[in-house]
Amino acid sequence: MTTVSPTPDTTPVATPVAVPQVSAAQSPPPSMRLRELAFGAACAAAVRAAARLRVADALGDAPASAAELALIVDADPAPLRRLLRALCCYGIFEETADGKFVHSEMSRLLREDDPNSLRYISLWCTEPWTWEVWPRLDDAVRSGASVFPETFGKGFFEYLHQDAGESAQVFNRAMTTSSVQSAQDVADLLDLTGVSSVVDIGGGQGHVLASLLEKHPSVRGTLLDLPGVVARADARLREGGGLADRARIVPGDCREDVPVEADLYIIKNILEWDDESTRRTLRNVIAAARPGARVVIIENLVDDSPSMRFTTAMDLLLLLNVGGAKHTRESLVTRMTDAGLRVGEIHPVNAYLHAFECVVP
Repeated sequence: MTTVSPTPDTTPVATPVAVPQVSAAQSPPPSMRLRELAFGAACAAAVRAAARLRVADALGDAPASAAELALIVDADPAPLRRLLRALCCYGIFEETADGKFVHSEMSRLLREDDPNSLRYISLWCTEPWTWEVWPRLDDAVRSGASVFPETFGKGFFEYLHQDAGESAQVFNRAMTTSSVQSAQDVADLLDLTGVSSVVDIGGGQGHVLASLLEKHPSVRGTLLDLPGVVARADARLREGGGLADRARIVPGDCREDVPVEADLYIIKNILEWDDESTRRTLRNVIAAARPGARVVIIENLVDDSPSMRFTTAMDLLLLLNVGGAKHTRESLVTRMTDAGLRVGEIHPVNAYLHAFECVVP
């Protein structure tokens, strides 16, 4: 995509000034803050619009006017300026004294080429189906169950893959982005001393497994996930890839069976379904593993996160779409112990994830 970028001799230096920062002492009164929260959908919609229009990709290092950006993203200049003005209120882009726009730290995260890009995560959290289930949160709170089947006539994943192909692609890209960004953190954390084989259960496209195999040349690994998922496995793991001779790809559903014996089992961000699915998965791991095998379970926690607003929001969305939940430290330990695992140390992986070290008795 073409971007607005500076010319060597004529680009002015501009200072972002448009949106005054409010100190804690000047924070809005409760009535104003509640009004802002009630209009929270407008903020989410603005982030989604910017991501779909690729405004952040269009804006280069030089200040650009709404009219200049509108030419690139094929938008009407006046409404685009209104969109940018709204986003500036939240620190997404900044406006200069002469009415142009520049990047902020957050707006750069909407660029697809940023190494920490959140573009697809932002799109996933605001997909069209989300706007239909959020208004029914009170129903889900009353019943404790997903509202998705009643709203769409089928389960969440059935709907996603049968009726919402574009949304399914966004989901896959969002999960891939998230996995790639955390894979190296997991590889750096885990001590594989004495481990010769590892299996990544529900491991998506295998980014965590690939990072571990690259770091530990003597280790062999297996990726287990649904057939449609592992069909898009990391190229390093597939035939002809640099790790293919030490990697095995097994299509399957861990809720039904875990047909792999290994020294180490990794379960990352999949124990968020309903409790029965979580119980079946953990039982299947224990049935497959030999005594003394390690099981490392990696999850977000709603009671131990620097981003409680995001994590608790995702917790509610899980309730709406699959009847699932993000875990507290206690709830996850309880489920692992009830399944028969011996829980050991708990380590932070990064700012958002924790790793629970367990052993099969």
